[in-house]
This record gives sequence, C-alpha cells and structure tokens, in this order.
Amino acid sequence: MLRLCSAALSTTKNNLLLMRILRLFLLATIWLGFSLTAQAQAGRITGVVQDSVTHEPLPFSSVFLANTTLGATTNENGAFVLDRVPKGTYDIVGSYVGYRLSKQTITVAAGATAPAVTLRLTSSGPQLGEVVVKADANQEANYHKFTDLFVGRTAFSKQCRITNPGEVDVVFNDTTKTLTATVDNYVQVENKALGYRIKYYGMHFQYNETSEAVSYEGQTVFEEMKPKDEAQRRQWVANRLAAYNGSQTHFLKSLYDNQLKANNFLAQQVRLVVPLRAARAETELRKKKTPFTPAEVDSLRAWSELPPIAQLNSTTRPIDSLRRVAADGRVFLRFPDELQVVYFGEAPDPAYTAPMSPIGPAEKNMPAKRQVSRLTLLVPETEINPNGTLVNPFDVVPGEYWGFQRIGELLPLDYEPPVAVAKRASASVK
Repeated sequence: MLRLCSAALSTTKNNLLLMRILRLFLLATIWLGFSLTAQAQAGRITGVVQDSVTHEPLPFSSVFLANTTLGATTNENGAFVLDRVPKGTYDIVGSYVGYRLSKQTITVAAGATAPAVTLRLTSSGPQLGEVVVKADANQEANYHKFTDLFVGRTAFSKQCRITNPGEVDVVFNDTTKTLTATVDNYVQVENKALGYRIKYYGMHFQYNETSEAVSYEGQTVFEEMKPKDEAQRRQWVANRLAAYNGSQTHFLKSLYDNQLKANNFLAQQVRLVVPLRAARAETELRKKKTPFTPAEVDSLRAWSELPPIAQLNSTTRPIDSLRRVAADGRVFLRFPDELQVVYFGEAPDPAYTAPMSPIGPAEKNMPAKRQVSRLTLLVPETEINPNGTLVNPFDVVPGEYWGFQRIGELLPLDYEPPVAVAKRASASVK
C-alpha cells in the first residue's frame, strides 16, 4: 500500500511537471507566433543622413520616428536601419549637433521595406545676430512657470523632471507679455510615472500671459526606462493604461472601430452661437439705409468681439455624424462646431479644479465619475490612423480636460494597450 501511494505521488508530481512544461511550451508557442506575426506585419526603413551642402555623411547622428520609441544611430557612413516598424505614416527626423533638424514624411507598408530615405541637415551656423542674456532677476520664477505649463500639474506630471535644465533658455517679454522657452538641441524629460525618457528636439514653447494661450512644438522620441523590479514594471503598465484610457487617442481609436459606447464614451455636439440680444440688435441696425453713426460703428465692433455662447445638444451624436468611411477603408473625423466628449468610469485628476461641463438631462442616470473634454476641428475633415492618432494632429484643438493634460500623460504613437496586444497574440495562433 505504501508503495502504491508512493507511486501515485510520483505519478502526480510527474503529471504536474508535465503540465508546467506543456504550459510553458504553449506560452512560448503563442509568444513565438505573436512575434513572428508582428515581424511579418512590420516594415523596415533604411537611409542615410548627410550634410545638405557637401552631401558628406554625418556619422553617429540620431534618427527617429517622431513621437514613437523607434530610433537608431547612423554608422560611420551615415547609414541607418529601422526594423520592426508598424505599418503607418510617420515623420522621420534626423538630428546632429550643430545642425538643424531634418524631417520627412514616410509611409511604411506591412512586411515591406520603404523607399530609402536621405535626410540632409543644414548647419545651424554661428548665432551672431542673436544675443540672449540669461542673467535675470526673475529667471528662476520664469523657469518654474515654464515647467508648470510644459510638464503639467497632474499626479503623473509631478513624477516628471527635466534632466537638462541648463539647456533651456527662458525669456519673458514684458511688452508682449509672452514667456518663451527654446533649446538648441533637445530638452529631456524623465517620466517616472510611465517609465519613459522623452527627448523633445527643437522645442519652441510660448505662453501669452494676457490670453493664457499655451503652444509648443518640436519632435519627440521616447525611450523605455528600465524598471528597478517587477513591481515597478507592473506599475508602469497600469499607469500607461490609465493615461491611455479616456485620452484623445483612445476616443479616436474607439471612433475608428465604431466602439464609442462599448468603450464608455459619449459624444455630444456643442453649437457656438452669437449672444441672442446682440444678434437681434445687429440685425435691426443693419436694416438702416443711412450711414452708421460713430456710436453705431462702435456697437457693431463690440458685438462682433463678443465671445460666442456654447449651446449643448445633449443627445448622443450618431457615428455617421462624427466620421466618414471612404471607399478605400480610410476613416475621417468630421463634425460641425465643437464636440463634447465624455469618458465614464474615471474621475479627473485631483489637480483639475475646473468644474466639469454639464452633459444634459441624462446626467442623473450617468456615472458620477467622468472626464469631460472638448474638441475643435479646424478643417472640414481629417484622417484618423487605425491606432487612433491623426495623420495631421494640428487639425484639431483639444480643450477642457484634454487641454489640461501635458507631458505627464504623453504616450508614444506605437503604444498599445495590453488588451490590444493580447488580442493580436491570440489571433496569431488561430
């Protein structure tokens, strides 16, 4: 009996060991299938970086796809290769110390090598006509104002720091009330909340104190930071997903896939109208057949300068009023006036103190936790990429909650939520 029990125990151990081996084999098979499928779907970019005048190669220059984690360094002949590039349209950027950035738009097809790229950089030359005086009694205050507006004030932004502050030139023009920040090469931000090191090349930042308008431009490249342990790696995965959920990219991806409701989004139209009393008064005044008096001219000017009033149409916008699907399958964002986008299930960041805009009579039946944003379209329509990014991101202006978010929530274009990665992995072994 003892021998039978021992044999049974031995058999059980062997079965458990066999099950573990089979499980590991299955996981490895899935991962291998996913990796091979991903590689088969990915494209390749090759090229060279040269001096724009001499056409001599620029060895060891940086080449990257803007707003992604994909980059390379040229060899001694100025040549580079970018492998495993997901299909799509990108801005490829070349950077070299003492030279201005060079940028080209390139489209990468699945499993194909794109036409060879030649990036020709122009020497920035000596800056003889420009003198910047960095000694300023308000320099520290101006720098803190810049970081507050550029990096942001969210919980994730508080875990970001600029690692090369000495490279940033911050100047306040007292006449125009404009705060400007620039860099000769790049400003580097370390985001310990999301686990990215971000280089912002050619950054030009402006803030107007009177209008409170903020704008900045440049070319970013992301580098994955190495987690100190497994717990930090899991935290970064969770934080990246939290930054993605409810974001503009998440909304546009859901719109592209026709999954707005399934992904907890509500889209509503906001009409911008002239104040009724002013509109009526202007209509009556323009009926005059005699010349306007100076006072009437002043009235017309004052009425024209009145800010429009936002009128919310609380009904859910149908999908066809938000997008157009072309015959070739491409999807375009389109809507009149402004769009109010509500994301349910997550409360706004504690630092966001502005009151959330109302969402209409249905509000009492909706989850209390929500983030309300606005989106303005500057062109009749703009193309959406399959991953939820825009072919031309400057075609829209985000407002309210999306306008509040900054570097702390910034994700690379090639970021994929864990669910999307799992779905692709599962599909690859079917």
